[in-house]
Amino acid sequence: MSKKDRLIYLPLGGAGEIGMNMYLYGYGPKNNERYMLVDVGVSFPDMDTTPGVDLIIADASYVIDRADRLDGIIITHAHEDHIGAIGLLYPQLKAPIFARKFTAAIATNKMERSGQNPDAINVVPEWPAQVEIGPFTVGFVPISHSIPEASALVIDTPVGRVVHSGDFKVDATPLVGEPFDPEMLSEIAKDGVKALICDSTNVFAKNPGRSEASLSKDIHALMSTAKGMVFATTFGSNVARLKTLAQAATDEGRSVVVVGRAMDTMIKTAFATGVLTNFPPIVDLEDSGNIPRNQMFVLATGSQGERRAATAGLARGKYRGLELKDGDTFLFSSKTIPGNENAVAYILNQMAEKGVTVIDDSDGRYHASGHANRPDLEQMHALMKADVVIPMHGQYRHLREHAELVESNGNKAVVAPNGSMVDLTNKPKIVEHIETGRTYLDGKQLIGAMDGIVRERLQMALRGHVVVSLVLEEDGSMIDGAWAETIGLPEDARVSGGLSGQLEEAIDKALGMANRKTLNSDEGIETLVSRISNQICNDIVGKKPVCTVLINRLIAE
Repeated sequence: MSKKDRLIYLPLGGAGEIGMNMYLYGYGPKNNERYMLVDVGVSFPDMDTTPGVDLIIADASYVIDRADRLDGIIITHAHEDHIGAIGLLYPQLKAPIFARKFTAAIATNKMERSGQNPDAINVVPEWPAQVEIGPFTVGFVPISHSIPEASALVIDTPVGRVVHSGDFKVDATPLVGEPFDPEMLSEIAKDGVKALICDSTNVFAKNPGRSEASLSKDIHALMSTAKGMVFATTFGSNVARLKTLAQAATDEGRSVVVVGRAMDTMIKTAFATGVLTNFPPIVDLEDSGNIPRNQMFVLATGSQGERRAATAGLARGKYRGLELKDGDTFLFSSKTIPGNENAVAYILNQMAEKGVTVIDDSDGRYHASGHANRPDLEQMHALMKADVVIPMHGQYRHLREHAELVESNGNKAVVAPNGSMVDLTNKPKIVEHIETGRTYLDGKQLIGAMDGIVRERLQMALRGHVVVSLVLEEDGSMIDGAWAETIGLPEDARVSGGLSGQLEEAIDKALGMANRKTLNSDEGIETLVSRISNQICNDIVGKKPVCTVLINRLIAE
């Protein structure tokens, strides 16, 4: 270790928001560190702010620009907000990937679907085994969460030990996956922890978190009293919840059907990797036609209102032949992630209109969060006894509240939202701010949030669109007049010739009066036509639309 070497922590996604987690650790001389990336997650778009976008990823430009010094990528667990972008970003990162067996299996699927070679994935054993990743020695510590084989990370460096909690909860009986083990965590911390980088999601929840095992009684009671067909949705990755729901339905005489690729993939992967050793019998949807409705239970994807998932399809009408009917019951065994409230509420209303009894988790009986509540966070702080706690995984208000909780107990905290580079070498402090943003998966392309493509869609959605086609002689004189078409703009029956007619008349007049300099310049014509279009549309409908001008000049032979 040189006196010039430093240990840095840099959140690029997931610190100041829920989703698209991405955290960078570096060690070495300033501006020449070796790096290790923890998680490459995604977030999901909405039609209000990101129309047409398929996925949202943290901007990894800082890492991509230094990919020659990236020694490894760690995936802490297989939730989409931690693993979802691995196949998409791998071609630009090209570093070995490290994950435990179940997570590695999900990562393999992601890589193959993106056309990447899954041989880059290294399956690692759990703590106390460790792996060398550049200057870091890393251990994968089993910890309870709402998905199998979640891991906290013990990161040993030349200047001390860092613990990265990952997503976790305090649960001694998680049913599927490993329990929270305070003795093991205490042993990890006995020689000192320089920094605890800690989950902040449930810092506002004042009661201790519930165990997954505590849900079974209420879910059984619901299955025994529900009429008609029973449907339920939850996070597809919560294998323990899927098992609890399916077992309760089976015990109450219902046949289990699973609809949705995500759930099917998780169940099969859990069996293949030995995480899951038994599950109630599943009936293929194609074979369920003769089962009476009051003897069927359907597990459906889409607990967060995803418009392409099974739950949204059922709410709209039919999904793969299944249909909700008056008297059926639909259970949301999940918590709505901030930002998804409107999408979920819309589905709930659609179901209510069909006469379906909709049960959400407003009374806390049918869902147990996968994240540590406020008292559980305090337990983790006490076990780690870290020199400093740096909150992560939460909106800014979560990070601030978490820091205040740490400080109220006499300990040190640093609030480091996305882009805040923290020097952990000696006294932790923010030493630099890196520009961060978002990358969109738009169809098959990765585009920058500042590229203007989504902004253009929003402008057209809010303002409408006018297309004007012009055919001009080489000298700029008009041939046959302008042709205009409006998209997304209302007509006014009182307007002679309609909006398009008014536009064409005004554009012809303006071009007829234009000077030679304007007519000889495509840019000048576009500016003039756009201005006239805005004036006419604003006068008639009160909108200034996006205007596209198509100019065709006939060249004399």
